[in-house]
Amino acid sequence: MATLLDKAQMFRALHVPGSPLILPNAWDAASARVVAQAGARAIATTSAGIAWSLGYGDGDHLGRDQALHAIARITAAVDAPVTADVERGYATDPAGVAETVRGVLAAGAVGINLEDTLRPVAEQAERIAAARRAADEAGIPLFINARIDTHRLPPGDRAAWLDETLARGRAYAEAGADGIFVLGTLDARTVRTLVDSAPLPVNVLTGPGALPASELAGTGVARISAGSSIAEAAYGLVRRAARELLSEGTTDTLQGGFDYATLNTLLLAEPAR
Repeated sequence: MATLLDKAQMFRALHVPGSPLILPNAWDAASARVVAQAGARAIATTSAGIAWSLGYGDGDHLGRDQALHAIARITAAVDAPVTADVERGYATDPAGVAETVRGVLAAGAVGINLEDTLRPVAEQAERIAAARRAADEAGIPLFINARIDTHRLPPGDRAAWLDETLARGRAYAEAGADGIFVLGTLDARTVRTLVDSAPLPVNVLTGPGALPASELAGTGVARISAGSSIAEAAYGLVRRAARELLSEGTTDTLQGGFDYATLNTLLLAEPAR
């Protein structure tokens, strides 16, 4: 049976530039089990998907305890390493971020995404450093993926965007981050420039409108995430199916889904340990 330390080391080793870790993000135990059965080497949560599934909007509306309970259910459902999207750390200060990290480790996850929301660089660096210390004190090499929210900057000046992204990446690397996560629909040239200049392995998104994983791998990224896009598609299916049934009385939209027995059997099975 793999220990938390084993899983943390395994997860860290999966980040290989040019041969990236691909993460179809999950939001509950069932979606995590489905993703694992599909062949994922690790499971990443989507904070948006978790919040939506519990009746909250994304963006720090979900409480820490609720998030940690959801993460624990996911880690219990799969044998693969799990990395948790913890939004801003569910905390207002570095000490609170450290408390969240201790909770994440207790829940069985070995990585986190921690977003900066464009807060002052020094403040975010302190939060990352607190997360690093908490993990080190626990003896677990938690993979801290520092999300850099420069996608929120006004569009147009790509040079300024790149400069700000790299400056934040350098500060976060010094604070103890292990990777940087950059959002937005980026072209291959931009991603390659980012990879060549960043001080840490780079994580980017794929999904509708974004480059496919095969092309992103060629840029040298170490990690590719679906983010909230799979959860969005799942809820989109709910809407289409509901509208079709209510307006037409038919269920053609539901073709291609799991059959009851297959999905139920998947959830009844114990994960390999």
